[in-house]
Order: sequence, then C-alpha cells, then structure tokens
Amino acid sequence: MTRYAYNKRRRSGGFMKPLIILMAVFLIVAVVGARGIYRHNLQAVSPSQHNVVVTIEPGSSVGDIADKLEETGLIRAAWAFELYVRNSSSKGSLQAGSYTLRPSFGVVEIVRQMTQGEVNRNLFTILPGQRLDQIRSALINNGGFSESEVDAALKPEQYMDEPALSDKPAFANLEGYLYPDSYEKTDATTAESIIREALAQMDSNLTDDIKQGFKDQGLSVHEGIILASIVTQEVNNPDDMSTVAQVFLSRLKQDMHLESDVTVIYGALKAGQPTSLSFDSEYNTFNNKGLTPGPISNVNKTVMSAVANPKSTDYLFFVAGDDGRTYFSRTLSEHERLVDEHCKKLCEVN
Repeated sequence: MTRYAYNKRRRSGGFMKPLIILMAVFLIVAVVGARGIYRHNLQAVSPSQHNVVVTIEPGSSVGDIADKLEETGLIRAAWAFELYVRNSSSKGSLQAGSYTLRPSFGVVEIVRQMTQGEVNRNLFTILPGQRLDQIRSALINNGGFSESEVDAALKPEQYMDEPALSDKPAFANLEGYLYPDSYEKTDATTAESIIREALAQMDSNLTDDIKQGFKDQGLSVHEGIILASIVTQEVNNPDDMSTVAQVFLSRLKQDMHLESDVTVIYGALKAGQPTSLSFDSEYNTFNNKGLTPGPISNVNKTVMSAVANPKSTDYLFFVAGDDGRTYFSRTLSEHERLVDEHCKKLCEVN
C-alpha cells in the first residue's frame, strides 16, 4: 500500500510538471506577442509624407489626443499611444497647439514634437467655442495683426457675398460664424483673408442636410447656429450634445424659458461686466423667453449636426455635474435632486 501510494504521487507529479512548463511557455508566448503588437502599433501608419494639421486644445487629456490622432489616421491605435505616453512619463508634458504631422511619423516622433512644443508658427488657429472678442484678441496677440486691421476685418458688411452669411440678419456681427480651424498664415496674409477662409469653412460645414435639419426643428439657419452655440457652451461631450439640444428644443416648443447659465454669462461679458448669474440683459434666458438675440460663440459641424438631429427624449432639464457627466431629468423635483447630488462646485451661485 505504501509503495502504491508513493508511485501514485510520483506519477501525479510527473503529469503536473509538463503542464506547468506548458503553461509557462504559453505565458511567455503571450507576453512576447503582446509586446510585438504594442511595438507594431507604435510604428508609422504609412510612408506617406502628406502633411496633416492637428490642433490640440488646451485641457485635452491624453485619451482625447490619442483619439484625435487615431481619427485623423496619424497613429495605428489610441491605446498604444496612451500606453507609450504614460510609460515614458510624458503624460503632463504634451503641449496644446497646432502641429503639422505626417502618417510617416511614429508615435515616438509625434510625442517628441508635442512634448517639445514644436507647434506650427505659420498657422493661425480659431479654437472651438471661442467668442468673437476672443478671436479678435487672438488675431492681435497671436496673429500679429494690428488692432485697427483686425477691427476693420471684423466688420460684417464687407462679407455680404459670403454664402455662410446668407441667413444672418443684416444688423448682426460675425459672432458664431467664424469656423474653428487652423489657417495658414504667411507674410502676405491679412486679417481679412483669414476671416474669409473661416467663413468659407463655415459654409462648407453648414451642409444642406444640417440646414434641412434646422428647418425640421422649426429653426432658421441663424437660429440653428444660435442654439448650437448655446449647446457648445453647455457641454463638452459630443455624446451629450444631441440630448441637450432636444432639451432646449422641447422647452422652446412648450414656451418655457431656456434657463441657460452660459447665456447670462455671455450677456455680462458682452456688456463688459463681471460674470454673474444675476446679471440681466437681453441674453438672460431666465428672464427672457426664446433664443438669445444672436450666437454666443462659434460652432463646429458636430454641434450643428446635434441641433439638426436631436435625440428623441422627453427630458426638460439637465445639469453638468462636477464629475464631468451630464445628468438629465423630466421634472423639476428630479432636476433639483440631481443638482444637489452632483453639482456642488459648478453650481455655486455667483
């Protein structure tokens, strides 16, 4: 019995040893394979020398940057870019700005340029969500144009021939119509030429489908741009924009006040007053029904599409939480509860 038991244990141990070795081999192969996949995804997408201008906005996370680079075809995989940045301790070193990159650059080269801030010196960038006064300041401070040239270039009457402005009221300025993008600047470039390029880009992105979508929602093109600018200032997440647009459209249809904080703040800024939610102006949508008199910032195609194609919901309220999420509700009591739970810092009364 003793001998049999010993032999049984010996045979059992003899079976387990090859199994452990086999598992170890599999593990090694898996690790080596994973490293190979990772290294492959750090390589250049293609030999193409085609220049691609990418604008990294201030406050962009590593994930935001990775997604943008993947969407523009400059890297193979966003996850590999993120992993490399985090492992190379470059996470907090990526700098905002406009970069000229190529598909022939690998992740290492792209990260090097972004950490060293090798931004384009011959581009002028209009950022998404900028107000007209912010664009004016950028043209002067970053574009190198004089105040007099910029002020002359921003007069709307000289652009009556621009298709993007065909629905703009004659009395309105260019607020909302200067499309966010990067525009080439040479020694011969004028402030007016940049404005015309931005208007041309606006026309290109203001497609017939978007215009029809505005019409389907009972909005003129100008009104669609106004609402898109409000949505732009209210939420950053593109996934939330169509739902927020539906909230505002539902409130308009039910003759409710929009009650948008960002419109009140814009009214104060426009009047040259300190930002306050108690400031009363024609842009105060707590006191005035309907849309604001005009846009409150520029807009891009994503947010215009959201207004033209809102989600089908019955929400009437939303609040942007301190955690970056947007919380939607159908009743005032539910909305107030969500505000108390999720919006302590952002909802402090000014």
